[in-house]
Parts: sequence; structure tokens; C-alpha cells
Amino acid sequence: MAGIEFLQSLGIIAICAAVMVMAGRMLRMPAIVVYLLCGILVGPVLGWVGVEQGLNLVSETGIALLLFLVGLELSIGKVRDVGKVALIAGFMQVVLTAGLVFLLAKVLGFGLVPSLFLGAALTFSSTVVVVKLLEVKGEFDSLYGRIGLGVLLVQDVVVIVLLTFLAGFSGDAGQLDLVAVGKGLLKAFGGMVVLLVAAMIASKYILPKPFKWAARSPDVLLIWALSWCFLMVLCAHFFHLSVEVGAFLAGMSLAQLPYNEDLRRRVHPLMNFFIAVFFVTLGIRMDMTGVGENLGAVTAFSAFVLIIKPLIFLGILGWLGYGRKTAFLTGATLAQTSEFSFILAGLAMSKGLIGGEILLVSALVGVVTIAISSYMIIYNHGLYAWALKAGLLRWKFLDGKPEITDRIVHAGENLQGHIIVVGMNTLGRNLVGRLVDKGEDVLAIDTDPVKLEGLPGRKLLGSVGYLSVLQEAGFSRAKLIVSALQIEEMNDLLAYRAKSVGVPCAIHVVDFSVVDNLLDLETDYLIVSKVDGVKAQLAKLREMEVLK
Repeated sequence: MAGIEFLQSLGIIAICAAVMVMAGRMLRMPAIVVYLLCGILVGPVLGWVGVEQGLNLVSETGIALLLFLVGLELSIGKVRDVGKVALIAGFMQVVLTAGLVFLLAKVLGFGLVPSLFLGAALTFSSTVVVVKLLEVKGEFDSLYGRIGLGVLLVQDVVVIVLLTFLAGFSGDAGQLDLVAVGKGLLKAFGGMVVLLVAAMIASKYILPKPFKWAARSPDVLLIWALSWCFLMVLCAHFFHLSVEVGAFLAGMSLAQLPYNEDLRRRVHPLMNFFIAVFFVTLGIRMDMTGVGENLGAVTAFSAFVLIIKPLIFLGILGWLGYGRKTAFLTGATLAQTSEFSFILAGLAMSKGLIGGEILLVSALVGVVTIAISSYMIIYNHGLYAWALKAGLLRWKFLDGKPEITDRIVHAGENLQGHIIVVGMNTLGRNLVGRLVDKGEDVLAIDTDPVKLEGLPGRKLLGSVGYLSVLQEAGFSRAKLIVSALQIEEMNDLLAYRAKSVGVPCAIHVVDFSVVDNLLDLETDYLIVSKVDGVKAQLAKLREMEVLK
């Protein structure tokens, strides 16, 4: 019966979330906000769904997959240029924010321990929100996105310290057990060092060969990657570290392999479902009793997080030499509290350190700031333009250095006027070789890394069934897309997408029954290999004035 109840709850969540997301799109409402409202509706308001162990497991899996995805983004080259600033800005922000929130809490009449807790809980920003929305905007690789992600990782380390510290308190009397705290911290940091070293060694010496074999089958590659993720999660649990740490290190170790982009695209849809359940469950947990009495405190703390916290980042990044745009966008991106605030609050309450009032205040501030900051992230460039026009960013220290100011890096940005060849079978490899010999800038794409080995020119691992792969290939700026594939559905899709951006397309035809579809899609040239031969194909492309 428990299993049936879980499935019913999951079904209600899925249906309500789907309906509300459709309505939210009409209002241009971020999905994260919709999920939170959905949770409040089906939980505290209507009472249809309660939080149970199964839903907790699903939401925790979502967080693990999200951090795994974050790790997959972090190849060493991507964060090398922002590692120092993320470390400095992260620790400075944590200290300044915690101190100012503590003073604000004291002014509002909270006691010493509740004020200390609020100072800690409201300091951190949400990795879930930031990563999800930067993915939606396609700005994960932007300069401000990389700095923000680095700061979040620093904050996660501080969270681990706090969770370990709280675990050292006695649950009965709330007394600090210094021996337990010391042992816990030693085990946590020792375990983190062990896992980090193990992940890096595995990435360099153990994982490359088996994953090279697995990469020949995309489904096998995904299963192996998830298995590695959950193995690292188990290791993190052994050292009393959070699930997020293990998942992140697993992703980071795989990010050093050449298959990380393909893996990221395959994990992403799976993560979306679990993250949706996580935010709906967050809304379900909300206890709305006592809201009126604490409305003033919630408003004050929310205003601090949404306004003062971004100003702190603005000042720190300006002091470090970054320009006003990068500093502003980073601050706007991190203007919310973290999902870890809920975890900290629950643990502190179970130890008898805080009461239900503090838990309610921190939870409401989390919901308010996550909802509003989602809009701030989605419309951050427009918000920056408004602030600039209003003269709010005139400070001299924000002038920054030109070489590190506002540079946005997009996949495929250095590709222009190139030829994309899809499918490295005999025909595809032959075409790539001959086109390169003719002096063309060629990008070869295939899902099998072995087929890409030894080819001249540029290479990209992935399936063109994903629009993100074509975007990374710079397909809208190509002068020709050639498909040597023998997959009818994929060729039709490729022809349609090429037509949508006005790029000429040549499609390999194996079966003449598919010709009508391709002609309906206005395909520029059909390659009939048995008749034309590679030389004739090249001659025809020269007639089209595509080749030099």
C-alpha cells in the first residue's frame, strides 16, 4: 500500500506540475517558481500530498544528478581562469553576509543562537536554481556564470563544515560535544581529500579505457556514468559527507574525459524530472501557520538577500578588478538563499537549537528569494541595462580591466564558414579527408569516438538529434551541412534544421523511398553514393560554389 500511495503522490505532482507549467509559460514565469507554487498548492493549501520517504528519495536523487551535471561541466580548463577569484569572493561574501544578517537579526529582536543560525542559513545561494536557470539561458559558460559556479562550490565546502559542526551537538540538551565535532570534522575533511585524490587518479589512469569502450554505445555510456556517480555517492556517505559532494566529484572526474559534453546532454533530461519533484516537495514542506506574526522579519531578510547580497558581490568583484557588467550579473545570479538552508534548519531544530519560528522564517525567505531571483536571472541583462541607464553603477572601481571584463564564451564561437560532416562511416570519413585536402575548415560529428580517431580537422562527439550538439557545432554559421548517415529520421531532422537557419544541406540517400520527404524539406542536394561517387559529389559541390 505504501508503494501505491507513493505512486499516487508522484502522479498528482507530475500532473499538477505539467498543468501549472503550461499556465506559467503564458505568464513567462520561470519553471522553478511554478514548481514551488505547485508544491504549496497540493500540500499546505489543498492537502492532497504529504512529504514521505519516497518523495524525499526522488528529490535527493535530483540534487545528486544536478551536482553530477555541474561536475561534468567542470573540466580543469573551464575554471582555471576563475578559480582564484571564486575562492576569494566566496569566502569574503560568506563572512560579510553572515555578519550583517546576524546584526540584522539582533536588531529585529532575535536571540543569540537564532541570530547565529539565521546568519549562517541566509548566507548561501542555491546551486540548484543557478545551474538550472543558467542552463536554460545558455550562459553556463559565460564569465559571470563560471564565477558564480566557483563561488557556489566554495559555499558548499562551508556548508559541509556547518553540517559536520551541527552533527556534534547532543540531540537531548543541545550541548556541544567537542570530541564528536573534532572527530566529525577530521573524518569529513579527510574523506573529502581522499575522494578528491581518488577521483582525479581515476580520471587520469582508470576511467579513460573502459569509458572509451563504453562510448561506442551511447546507452552503455550513460549507464556507466550513472553507476560511477552513485558509487562515488556511496563513498561520500561512508565518510559522512553529503550526497552532493560525491555526485559532484564523480562528475568532475568524468569531465576530464572527451565524452563529457555528450554525457551532459544525456543526463540533462533525466535531471529535469527529479529537480521538478525536488522543488514541488520543497513547496509541500511549507508550514503556513504563523506567517502573519513573522511577516516583518521575512520581508526584512528577503530584502537583504535580494538587494544587499548582490551589492556585496558587486563590491568584492569590483575590488578584484572585474567590470561592472560581470560584477552586476554575478550578484544578481546569486541573490537567493540555498536549499541547504532548509537542511540546516531541519538539523538545527532536531538538535533543539532553534524553534519552529526560525524554521518558518528561513523557509519563507528561501521561497520568496528563490521565486524573485529566478526572474532576476532570466532578465539579468535587461536589469543591468536599466541599472546602467539609471546611473546606479557609476562607481569608478567598477571600470575593471578590459581583458577580464564581460567576456562571454559560447560553444562553437570560433567556427564560421565551415563545413559540417555528420556520420563517420566510409563515405563520411572519405568526404572529410577530401574536403580537408581542398583547404576547407571541416567539423566531423559522430556518436562513436573511435570513428573520429585519426581524422583531420575538427571533431565533435555527440548526436545531431540534440539541438545543443548542432549549436555547439555552430551550424547556423556553417556554409554547408553534409550528412553521410543512413538513418532516415535523423536525416529528415537535420534537413529541417538546416533549412530553418538557411544553411545548404546535402543528405546521403540509401533508399529511394525517402527522397520525397527530403524534397519536401527542400534539401539542396541528395547524395546517391552508388551513382555519384565521392569525386562526382565534390564536383557538384564546387558547382554550387560551396567549395573553394
